[in-house]
Amino acid sequence: MIILVCCFMCSKSISNKWETHLGLLQAEYTEGDALVVLGLKRYYCWWILLVHVDLIEKLLN
Repeated sequence: MIILVCCFMCSKSISNKWETHLGLLQAEYTEGDALVVLGLKRYYCWWILLVHVDLIEKLLN
């Protein structure tokens, strides 16, 4: 998993929210609702999780 440790705009921790984000999406939350539940309020924090591609999973396949 290669994800930013913190948001480069506000320095809020982002990497610890990735697994929870995936769990919420599997529980059929919408993207916006999942990000609100995680406590991310700023759009640039949202952007980091929304555009992240898990490269390790793609390379292993």
